[in-house]
Amino acid sequence: MTEIDVEADETVDARGAACPGPLMDLIGKMRSVEPGTVVRLLSDNDQSLTDVPEWTAEAGNELHGVEEGEDHHAFYVEKT
Repeated sequence: MTEIDVEADETVDARGAACPGPLMDLIGKMRSVEPGTVVRLLSDNDQSLTDVPEWTAEAGNELHGVEEGEDHHAFYVEKT
């Protein structure tokens, strides 16, 4: 597993959700948190590997990195 040097303030567990569910869950959480909050998204949908970085860039938030687990990925996104 790749280590990310940032602590998550909130976690969204979207494992088992079909695309675009994980991204929609992340967007919903990001709307409800304050700037500076780091949200960790857990997803086992490979489409998230493309969707999350693209959305993060478009929305102007910061993707600190992606941890690769055995059966899912963890995305660390900071609201800016």
